[in-house]
Amino acid sequence: MKLFPLFDKVVLKQGEAEEKTESGIILTGNSKEKPQEAEVVAVGPGGLVDGKEVEMVVSVGQKVIYSKYAGTEYKVDDETYIIVRQSDILAVVQ
Repeated sequence: MKLFPLFDKVVLKQGEAEEKTESGIILTGNSKEKPQEAEVVAVGPGGLVDGKEVEMVVSVGQKVIYSKYAGTEYKVDDETYIIVRQSDILAVVQ
C-alpha cells in the first residue's frame, strides 16, 4: 500500500526517538520526545487550496523540520508516517 497525498499535503517518515539524553540518562517509552526532523516520502500535486494557488517546493528524499504539533500520524505495514501541509514544514535540512 502506498500513500498518495492530495493538494498541498506531504507524507513524512519520522526518524527514531532518542533512547538517552546527552547526559546519558536512558529514557523510557513515554519519556522519549519524537524528533521534528523527517524524510519526505511523497508530495501532493499542489494546485488551488483555499482559493490560492500552491506550488510545491519540497521533493521526495529531502530531510525537513516540521512544526511540533503538526500533522496526522498514519500507520501502514508497521511503518508510521505523518501527513502534514506544506506550510507546516519549517525548513529543509542539507
